[in-house]
Amino acid sequence: MPIDQQPRTGWVDQPAFQPRRPDLRLGSRSHRLDPGAAAGDRIAVQHTVQTSTAEYSLLLNAPGWLGRRGVGEALRDAVAELRAIDLTYGPNRPESLVSRLRRGEISPDSYPPLADLVDRCAAMRAATDGWFDAWAVPGGFDPGGLLGGWAVERAAARLRAAGVYDYAVLTGADLVVRGHAAHGGPWRVAVHHPTDRQRAPLVLEMTAGAIGTSGVSGRQGHVVDPHTGELADQLVAATVVGPDLAIADAYATALYAAGPAGLAWFRTGSDYRALFADRR
Repeated sequence: MPIDQQPRTGWVDQPAFQPRRPDLRLGSRSHRLDPGAAAGDRIAVQHTVQTSTAEYSLLLNAPGWLGRRGVGEALRDAVAELRAIDLTYGPNRPESLVSRLRRGEISPDSYPPLADLVDRCAAMRAATDGWFDAWAVPGGFDPGGLLGGWAVERAAARLRAAGVYDYAVLTGADLVVRGHAAHGGPWRVAVHHPTDRQRAPLVLEMTAGAIGTSGVSGRQGHVVDPHTGELADQLVAATVVGPDLAIADAYATALYAAGPAGLAWFRTGSDYRALFADRR
Protein backbone atom coordinates (compact mmCIF):
# COMPACT_ATOMS: atom_id res chain seq x y z
CA MET A 1 0.00 0.00 0.00
CA PRO A 2 1.45 3.43 -0.89
CA ILE A 3 2.63 5.43 2.11
CA ASP A 4 0.11 8.23 1.58
CA GLN A 5 -2.72 5.70 1.73
CA GLN A 6 -1.72 4.18 5.07
CA PRO A 7 -4.34 4.64 7.79
CA ARG A 8 -3.35 7.26 10.32
CA THR A 9 -5.55 7.02 13.39
CA GLY A 10 -4.80 8.30 16.88
CA TRP A 11 -6.74 6.91 19.84
CA VAL A 12 -7.46 9.87 22.10
CA ASP A 13 -7.98 9.61 25.86
CA GLN A 14 -11.45 10.88 26.75
CA PRO A 15 -10.33 13.36 29.47
CA ALA A 16 -7.84 14.97 27.10
CA PHE A 17 -10.50 15.25 24.43
CA GLN A 18 -13.26 16.88 26.46
CA PRO A 19 -12.21 20.53 25.98
CA ARG A 20 -12.01 20.10 22.20
CA ARG A 21 -15.11 20.06 20.02
CA PRO A 22 -15.25 17.12 17.61
CA ASP A 23 -15.32 17.85 13.90
CA LEU A 24 -17.50 14.82 13.19
CA ARG A 25 -19.78 12.52 15.15
CA LEU A 26 -20.87 9.03 14.15
CA GLY A 27 -23.71 7.09 15.75
CA SER A 28 -25.39 10.10 17.34
CA ARG A 29 -28.55 11.84 16.19
CA SER A 30 -26.47 14.63 14.70
CA HIS A 31 -23.43 13.07 13.07
CA ARG A 32 -22.32 16.14 11.10
CA LEU A 33 -20.95 19.42 12.40
CA ASP A 34 -20.03 22.74 10.84
CA PRO A 35 -16.75 22.62 8.91
CA GLY A 36 -15.66 25.68 10.87
CA ALA A 37 -13.57 28.62 9.74
CA ALA A 38 -10.72 27.71 7.41
CA ALA A 39 -7.20 28.20 8.74
CA GLY A 40 -4.96 30.38 6.58
CA ASP A 41 -5.39 30.36 2.82
CA ARG A 42 -7.98 27.58 2.73
CA ILE A 43 -11.58 27.25 1.53
CA ALA A 44 -13.97 25.33 3.83
CA VAL A 45 -17.10 23.90 2.20
CA GLN A 46 -19.91 21.66 3.45
CA HIS A 47 -22.40 20.05 1.05
CA THR A 48 -25.11 17.40 1.43
CA VAL A 49 -26.52 15.33 -1.42
CA GLN A 50 -29.41 12.84 -1.40
CA THR A 51 -29.57 9.90 -3.80
CA SER A 52 -32.34 7.31 -4.02
CA THR A 53 -30.65 5.13 -1.40
CA ALA A 54 -28.50 7.34 0.85
CA GLU A 55 -27.61 10.81 2.04
CA TYR A 56 -24.00 11.94 1.77
CA SER A 57 -22.25 14.85 3.42
CA LEU A 58 -18.98 16.21 2.03
CA LEU A 59 -16.74 18.51 4.08
CA LEU A 60 -13.86 20.02 2.11
CA ASN A 61 -10.87 21.94 3.41
CA ALA A 62 -9.53 22.96 0.01
CA PRO A 63 -6.35 24.88 -0.85
CA GLY A 64 -6.89 28.53 -1.65
CA TRP A 65 -5.09 28.29 -4.99
CA LEU A 66 -7.97 26.20 -6.37
CA GLY A 67 -10.32 29.15 -6.00
CA ARG A 68 -14.02 28.86 -5.36
CA ARG A 69 -14.72 27.90 -8.94
CA GLY A 70 -12.18 25.07 -8.80
CA VAL A 71 -13.56 23.86 -5.47
CA GLY A 72 -17.07 23.96 -6.90
CA GLU A 73 -15.99 21.86 -9.87
CA ALA A 74 -14.31 19.32 -7.58
CA LEU A 75 -17.47 19.11 -5.51
CA ARG A 76 -19.65 18.67 -8.59
CA ASP A 77 -17.40 15.85 -9.84
CA ALA A 78 -17.66 14.01 -6.52
CA VAL A 79 -21.43 14.46 -6.32
CA ALA A 80 -21.81 13.32 -9.94
CA GLU A 81 -19.88 10.15 -9.11
CA LEU A 82 -22.19 9.38 -6.17
CA ARG A 83 -25.29 9.93 -8.31
CA ALA A 84 -23.87 7.90 -11.20
CA ILE A 85 -23.11 4.91 -8.99
CA ASP A 86 -26.62 5.05 -7.53
CA LEU A 87 -28.11 5.03 -11.02
CA THR A 88 -25.69 2.60 -12.65
CA TYR A 89 -25.05 -0.01 -9.96
CA GLY A 90 -28.02 0.08 -7.58
CA PRO A 91 -29.30 -3.52 -7.23
CA ASN A 92 -32.86 -2.24 -6.78
CA ARG A 93 -32.86 -0.55 -10.19
CA PRO A 94 -34.06 -3.01 -12.87
CA GLU A 95 -31.77 -1.60 -15.57
CA SER A 96 -28.64 -1.15 -13.45
CA LEU A 97 -25.51 -3.06 -14.36
CA VAL A 98 -25.87 -5.15 -11.20
CA SER A 99 -29.44 -6.11 -12.11
CA ARG A 100 -28.40 -6.94 -15.66
CA LEU A 101 -25.55 -9.06 -14.31
CA ARG A 102 -27.98 -10.92 -12.05
CA ARG A 103 -30.18 -11.69 -15.06
CA GLY A 104 -27.20 -12.96 -17.05
CA GLU A 105 -27.44 -10.22 -19.69
CA ILE A 106 -23.85 -9.05 -19.23
CA SER A 107 -20.63 -10.41 -17.74
CA PRO A 108 -18.57 -8.69 -15.03
CA ASP A 109 -15.90 -7.89 -17.60
CA SER A 110 -18.34 -5.84 -19.68
CA TYR A 111 -17.47 -2.68 -17.73
CA PRO A 112 -14.18 -2.16 -15.80
CA PRO A 113 -15.82 -0.57 -12.72
CA LEU A 114 -18.29 -3.47 -12.53
CA ALA A 115 -15.39 -5.91 -12.75
CA ASP A 116 -13.69 -4.04 -9.87
CA LEU A 117 -16.86 -4.21 -7.77
CA VAL A 118 -17.28 -7.95 -8.38
CA ASP A 119 -13.58 -8.61 -7.68
CA ARG A 120 -13.79 -6.72 -4.38
CA CYS A 121 -16.82 -8.77 -3.35
CA ALA A 122 -14.99 -11.99 -4.20
CA ALA A 123 -11.92 -10.87 -2.25
CA MET A 124 -14.00 -10.05 0.82
CA ARG A 125 -15.78 -13.40 0.60
CA ALA A 126 -12.36 -15.05 0.85
CA ALA A 127 -11.10 -12.70 3.58
CA THR A 128 -14.12 -13.36 5.82
CA ASP A 129 -14.37 -17.13 5.38
CA GLY A 130 -17.55 -16.65 3.38
CA TRP A 131 -19.36 -14.49 5.96
CA PHE A 132 -19.48 -11.65 3.45
CA ASP A 133 -20.98 -13.27 0.39
CA ALA A 134 -22.59 -11.04 -2.22
CA TRP A 135 -23.84 -14.14 -4.04
CA ALA A 136 -25.60 -15.76 -1.05
CA VAL A 137 -28.55 -13.37 -0.93
CA PRO A 138 -32.09 -13.66 -2.27
CA GLY A 139 -32.21 -12.87 -5.96
CA GLY A 140 -28.54 -13.42 -6.67
CA PHE A 141 -25.51 -11.13 -6.67
CA ASP A 142 -26.03 -8.11 -4.41
CA PRO A 143 -23.00 -5.99 -3.43
CA GLY A 144 -25.07 -3.85 -1.05
CA GLY A 145 -22.82 -4.48 1.97
CA LEU A 146 -19.90 -2.99 0.08
CA LEU A 147 -21.47 -0.73 -2.55
CA GLY A 148 -21.94 2.39 -0.38
CA GLY A 149 -18.33 2.40 0.76
CA TRP A 150 -17.16 1.78 -2.81
CA ALA A 151 -19.19 4.79 -3.96
CA VAL A 152 -17.69 7.04 -1.29
CA GLU A 153 -14.15 5.94 -2.11
CA ARG A 154 -14.71 6.65 -5.82
CA ALA A 155 -16.13 10.09 -5.00
CA ALA A 156 -13.13 10.76 -2.75
CA ALA A 157 -10.83 9.81 -5.62
CA ARG A 158 -12.56 12.49 -7.72
CA LEU A 159 -11.76 15.07 -5.02
CA ARG A 160 -8.08 14.10 -4.97
CA ALA A 161 -7.89 14.19 -8.77
CA ALA A 162 -9.15 17.79 -8.61
CA GLY A 163 -6.51 18.80 -6.04
CA VAL A 164 -8.54 18.49 -2.82
CA TYR A 165 -6.58 16.33 -0.36
CA ASP A 166 -8.25 17.41 2.89
CA TYR A 167 -11.84 16.20 3.16
CA ALA A 168 -14.40 14.07 4.97
CA VAL A 169 -17.25 12.20 3.29
CA LEU A 170 -20.01 10.77 5.49
CA THR A 171 -23.04 8.60 4.87
CA GLY A 172 -25.13 7.19 7.70
CA ALA A 173 -22.74 5.79 10.30
CA ASP A 174 -19.85 5.51 7.81
CA LEU A 175 -17.13 7.95 6.85
CA VAL A 176 -13.89 8.49 4.95
CA VAL A 177 -11.41 11.20 5.97
CA ARG A 178 -8.11 12.41 4.60
CA GLY A 179 -5.71 15.19 5.48
CA HIS A 180 -6.76 17.89 7.91
CA ALA A 181 -9.92 19.64 9.05
CA ALA A 182 -10.55 23.37 8.61
CA HIS A 183 -8.79 24.20 11.90
CA GLY A 184 -5.55 22.75 10.51
CA GLY A 185 -5.34 19.66 12.72
CA PRO A 186 -6.41 16.04 12.18
CA TRP A 187 -10.11 15.29 11.85
CA ARG A 188 -11.49 14.73 15.35
CA VAL A 189 -14.11 11.98 15.18
CA ALA A 190 -16.36 11.02 18.10
CA VAL A 191 -17.73 7.52 17.47
CA HIS A 192 -20.78 6.94 19.67
CA HIS A 193 -21.80 3.46 20.71
CA PRO A 194 -24.52 2.22 18.35
CA THR A 195 -27.06 1.45 21.09
CA ASP A 196 -25.75 2.56 24.51
CA ARG A 197 -26.24 6.34 24.58
CA GLN A 198 -24.88 6.54 28.13
CA ARG A 199 -21.44 5.28 27.10
CA ALA A 200 -18.79 7.91 26.35
CA PRO A 201 -17.87 8.06 22.65
CA LEU A 202 -14.68 6.54 21.36
CA VAL A 203 -12.59 9.46 20.11
CA LEU A 204 -10.22 9.23 17.16
CA GLU A 205 -7.92 11.73 15.48
CA MET A 206 -7.59 10.75 11.83
CA THR A 207 -5.67 12.03 8.82
CA ALA A 208 -6.46 9.03 6.58
CA GLY A 209 -8.88 6.16 6.96
CA ALA A 210 -12.46 5.01 7.10
CA ILE A 211 -15.09 3.78 9.52
CA GLY A 212 -17.77 1.33 8.39
CA THR A 213 -20.80 0.21 10.40
CA SER A 214 -23.47 -2.46 10.01
CA GLY A 215 -26.61 -2.80 12.10
CA VAL A 216 -27.50 0.81 13.01
CA SER A 217 -29.60 1.77 10.00
CA GLY A 218 -32.86 1.07 11.76
CA ARG A 219 -33.58 -1.89 9.48
CA GLN A 220 -33.90 -5.15 11.33
CA GLY A 221 -33.06 -8.32 9.48
CA HIS A 222 -31.02 -6.59 6.78
CA VAL A 223 -28.04 -8.98 7.02
CA VAL A 224 -28.40 -12.67 6.20
CA ASP A 225 -26.16 -15.46 7.49
CA PRO A 226 -24.78 -16.65 4.14
CA HIS A 227 -24.20 -20.17 5.47
CA THR A 228 -27.76 -20.80 6.62
CA GLY A 229 -29.88 -18.20 4.84
CA GLU A 230 -31.29 -17.11 8.21
CA LEU A 231 -31.29 -13.53 9.45
CA ALA A 232 -28.20 -12.59 11.47
CA ASP A 233 -29.08 -11.81 15.08
CA GLN A 234 -26.00 -12.29 17.27
CA LEU A 235 -24.87 -8.64 17.39
CA VAL A 236 -26.67 -5.33 17.77
CA ALA A 237 -24.12 -3.64 15.51
CA ALA A 238 -20.58 -3.94 14.21
CA THR A 239 -18.16 -1.07 13.51
CA VAL A 240 -14.77 -1.41 11.78
CA VAL A 241 -12.00 1.12 11.14
CA GLY A 242 -9.31 0.83 8.46
CA PRO A 243 -7.85 2.34 5.28
CA ASP A 244 -10.68 1.77 2.76
CA LEU A 245 -14.41 2.24 3.38
CA ALA A 246 -15.55 -0.45 0.92
CA ILE A 247 -13.48 -3.04 2.79
CA ALA A 248 -14.39 -1.67 6.23
CA ASP A 249 -18.09 -1.83 5.27
CA ALA A 250 -17.73 -5.40 4.04
CA TYR A 251 -15.90 -6.42 7.22
CA ALA A 252 -18.61 -4.78 9.34
CA THR A 253 -21.33 -6.62 7.43
CA ALA A 254 -19.48 -9.93 7.77
CA LEU A 255 -18.79 -9.35 11.47
CA TYR A 256 -22.46 -8.56 12.06
CA ALA A 257 -23.35 -11.86 10.39
CA ALA A 258 -20.64 -13.98 12.03
CA GLY A 259 -20.87 -12.57 15.54
CA PRO A 260 -17.91 -12.65 17.96
CA ALA A 261 -16.20 -15.41 15.96
CA GLY A 262 -15.44 -12.80 13.31
CA LEU A 263 -13.13 -10.90 15.65
CA ALA A 264 -10.40 -13.37 14.68
CA TRP A 265 -10.06 -11.58 11.32
CA PHE A 266 -8.49 -8.59 13.07
CA ARG A 267 -5.86 -10.36 15.20
CA THR A 268 -3.15 -11.13 12.65
CA GLY A 269 -1.67 -7.79 11.72
CA SER A 270 -4.68 -6.63 9.73
CA ASP A 271 -4.94 -2.96 8.78
CA TYR A 272 -8.55 -3.14 10.01
CA ARG A 273 -9.80 -3.06 13.59
CA ALA A 274 -13.18 -3.77 15.14
CA LEU A 275 -14.40 -0.84 17.27
CA PHE A 276 -17.78 -2.24 18.35
CA ALA A 277 -19.12 -5.80 18.19
CA ASP A 278 -21.67 -6.06 21.00
CA ARG A 279 -23.89 -9.09 21.53
CA ARG A 280 -27.65 -8.71 21.74
